[in-house]
Amino acid sequence: MTSRRLAREQALQVLYSIAIGDREPAEAVRDVVGENADNDQRTFVEELALGTLEYADEADRIVSPLLQGWTIERLPTIDRLLLEMATFELHCRPETPQAVAINEAVALAKRFSTEDSGRFVNGVLSAVANAKA
Repeated sequence: MTSRRLAREQALQVLYSIAIGDREPAEAVRDVVGENADNDQRTFVEELALGTLEYADEADRIVSPLLQGWTIERLPTIDRLLLEMATFELHCRPETPQAVAINEAVALAKRFSTEDSGRFVNGVLSAVANAKA
């Protein structure tokens, strides 16, 4: 697993820990990343998780009209967090290629969410990327 993929997985774990476990962000990052992670990885996880938290309302506003029959509140937690995280990357991290942000979110959805989540996340994020272009 590449270090960026692992960092995205860890950022998702941080976000999930905050959403479900009502944890403080700094505590969640420390617990998920651990004490021995290299600085670059820790920094990327922190930037991605904290940036996603700050951008979540805007990401939800962008994603909501694209859900076709769903509401943000009805989505599985993992899917919502992945959509927020990838939308943050698509809109706020221009150094991340769009295809990478989408593909990484799809891979995480396939691994951690429902059977249909990969296809769902891919469709919504493709629409987010196309609307941005």
